[in-house]
Amino acid sequence: MTTRWPIALLALAGLAVITVADFAGGASADIYNQPPILALGSGQASGGAHCAALPSGASR
Repeated sequence: MTTRWPIALLALAGLAVITVADFAGGASADIYNQPPILALGSGQASGGAHCAALPSGASR
């Protein structure tokens, strides 16, 4: 039980370091340039997902 707290604190400190490094190194997201979460019936072509990247010879 005595090793549980140091490991938990080390994990939280590592998570904090990764979060700070991510915020410091990256540009902020442009919320007005994001793709829609659900584009049902919008006419936009699907792209960027694994289901949109079928092999060229795929047939069903």
